[in-house]
Amino acid sequence: MDVLIIGGGIIGLSTAVELAKTQRQVGIVEGGFPSTATPAAAGMLAPGAEQIPAGALLDLCQASLQRYPTWIQDLEERTGKTTGYWPCGILVPVTSQAMGYHRGIWLNRGELDRQQPGLGAQFQGGWWYPDNGQVDNRLLTQVLRHVAQTLGVHFFSQETVVRIEPVGDRITQVVTHQASHQAAHYILTTGAWTQKLLSLPVHPRKGQMLALQAPHAPALNQVVFASAYLVPRRDGRLVVGATNEDVGFQGGITAGGLHSLLERAIHTYPPLQDWPILETWWGYRPVTPDECPILGPSPWENLTLATGHYRNGILLAPITAELIGNYLNGQPWPSELDFCRWNRFASSLELL
Repeated sequence: MDVLIIGGGIIGLSTAVELAKTQRQVGIVEGGFPSTATPAAAGMLAPGAEQIPAGALLDLCQASLQRYPTWIQDLEERTGKTTGYWPCGILVPVTSQAMGYHRGIWLNRGELDRQQPGLGAQFQGGWWYPDNGQVDNRLLTQVLRHVAQTLGVHFFSQETVVRIEPVGDRITQVVTHQASHQAAHYILTTGAWTQKLLSLPVHPRKGQMLALQAPHAPALNQVVFASAYLVPRRDGRLVVGATNEDVGFQGGITAGGLHSLLERAIHTYPPLQDWPILETWWGYRPVTPDECPILGPSPWENLTLATGHYRNGILLAPITAELIGNYLNGQPWPSELDFCRWNRFASSLELL
């Protein structure tokens, strides 16, 4: 095939769709990387509300956010299915106006109550980010997979990658526990599991989450991002997140994790204390030491890297796919993305 993508999360799927649109023969080996960040995310599109510091990463996130409406429209038109994309804005209530990077619109307490009634009495006001929003990450994954299959992408879903084999400065094959696969180009999108294959400093950061059922739909007028974030779906579900635990690949829901989430959520929006719990889950965010993704060329001329997106994988999916598509079409990797290069961490890289 032309391109083999290793890893089937949001970054791998988005990239596969982008490349398959140009008539490339694309495959995805997605087995062996369980509990990825994609199904566990809340789907927030929040470069402002997340308070990403001004600089290259914020610029990249803002550029990807701007691509979302057109990107989503194309996906939904191809499938006739919804992704749950909702540019509803994000509200960040705070106990002091000094909190935050002040890139939003300031609302005093009276304005905050008009924007979102029912918030906790401790908030003096809030920062409003009208251009931020959300997408239903689970629906988006289903739509991307559907589009990929329609475009002829081949999924090796039951195969676990054992190793990547190089000869000199080129990758020659990807070996799974069942077979070996050859392609002209390979793309690594394995998220938190990257260190199974490559000596990159990408580590899992566990997040526990839950969903509540509101008595009406949607539960809130927009996303509310405080000590917990509250993400209302249009069907009345309220996604509550998330813990941020440096515990390796220790899985499972814990009493302490749920207690922390519920305490913070109720403190932010007291009415939800009476709502039933629908679901709990967890996943692993892929984090690097500087919390920026690893994107672009590798030491092997036919292996491109796209991993370590941490909290911004859903947000950065469209622009990551676009950048890789442009690069494989012969465009040079943009110099303004040098902050994402793998060699900011080490002078050499080893396949494991």
